[in-house]
Amino acid sequence: MTPAATGLVCGIDEAGRGPLAGPVIAAAVILDPARPLPGLRDSKQLTAARREALAAAIRETALAWAVGRAEPEEIDRLNILRATLLAMRRACDGLRPAPGRALVDGNVRPDLSCACETVVRGDATVPAISAASILAKVARDHEMAQLDRSLPGYGFARHKGYPTAAHLDALHRLGPSAAHRLSFGPVAALVRGGG
Repeated sequence: MTPAATGLVCGIDEAGRGPLAGPVIAAAVILDPARPLPGLRDSKQLTAARREALAAAIRETALAWAVGRAEPEEIDRLNILRATLLAMRRACDGLRPAPGRALVDGNVRPDLSCACETVVRGDATVPAISAASILAKVARDHEMAQLDRSLPGYGFARHKGYPTAAHLDALHRLGPSAAHRLSFGPVAALVRGGG
């Protein structure tokens, strides 16, 4: 790992804590103060097209960005909170140059190799966290679209693994896939035979 550049601050956020399937993905971003990006905000407040455009701009102009992930089996083994914190650490560890400090969306601090501060609703108030929110959401949406092609029938491209009525119906018809989180309630119930 490169020595941390003490003046650099990254924002970290995640996407995919609530779905029944797919990884949880985190992103870490060090924005370039000399190249501000207008329009950064919580990814959930943006259209898919706007997220895509902003993600491309972030990747082009940021001083550094990285994505980290935790797989469904890690989520099942660790629990979703610990898996999310692991994905955040992996994203932060992927930054070159390494930051001296991280601002993390939420109220639980991941174990990072730099100083860390949590910011509740940081994805709406801190541009670097907003940028991380956008990169994480776009990366995860792309991955769920790929899963939809490799595991047809579940509708992953539409609902992204969230427990919609259509997803629950597919889960009952087809059973859990390799991408499902077996520890999450509706999936666990099917595995136990109670669904």
